[in-house]
Amino acid sequence: MLIDTHCHLYLDEFKVDFEKVCQDALENGIEKIVLPNIDSESIESMFFVLKQKTSFLYPTLGLHPTSVNENYQEEIKKIFNYNFENIVAIGEIGIDLYWDKTFLKEQKMAFDYQINLAIEKNLPVIIHSRNSMNEIFDILKIYKNKNLKGIFHCFPGSYEQAKLVVDMGFYLGIGGVLTFKNASLAKVVEKMPLENLVLETDAPYLTPVPFRGKRNEPAYIKIIAEKIAEIKNINFSEVEEKTSENANEIFKL
Repeated sequence: MLIDTHCHLYLDEFKVDFEKVCQDALENGIEKIVLPNIDSESIESMFFVLKQKTSFLYPTLGLHPTSVNENYQEEIKKIFNYNFENIVAIGEIGIDLYWDKTFLKEQKMAFDYQINLAIEKNLPVIIHSRNSMNEIFDILKIYKNKNLKGIFHCFPGSYEQAKLVVDMGFYLGIGGVLTFKNASLAKVVEKMPLENLVLETDAPYLTPVPFRGKRNEPAYIKIIAEKIAEIKNINFSEVEEKTSENANEIFKL
């Protein structure tokens, strides 16, 4: 059994062949898929696909940092007005300084608010940290003794930063970037124990080699698991078992 801890299966890219994508995932041993939310506009489509495949899809609620602007408070109210029943995490949340730094202050405030909500609801967080590891760490230090847990989605940092993430009680989300040529992530994966890793596709984005350039799919999580096994020189079954155990534990699946 494999678990995709980060897949946007509700986006338009999957509308035409949603059923086939789900079937391909199942045939490749992917039995559980976590659906990170983006903003208030993505919620309805997320819950729509959830109704189609309730047995192996798990929803989250959160405001993605690239969707944060001067009206973030209104957006947060819309998102968290939904029933928390069956919600397995708060996410995708965090700070993104790659595209635009205009709303950095608002991003920090939105991130902080959603962390507090996660603590209140006893839910893990899914953290987006593109070009913002230091800013993320500064905020997380405030909650050091609050039993906050979760995943650093698409972990972008160094081995030293990976150790900090793990020391804070978080897992490293490992996806298609691992398969890219000269990916620095390979060195991190080589050194970090399986106990600290979970698998993710971020589909339809970040497609692994050899399908890079095409739409990503949850079935490709198997490619990522195989790459981890290759890097660590261990059996595929070890990667499969431990990363699934980690995902089940963090999300209480």
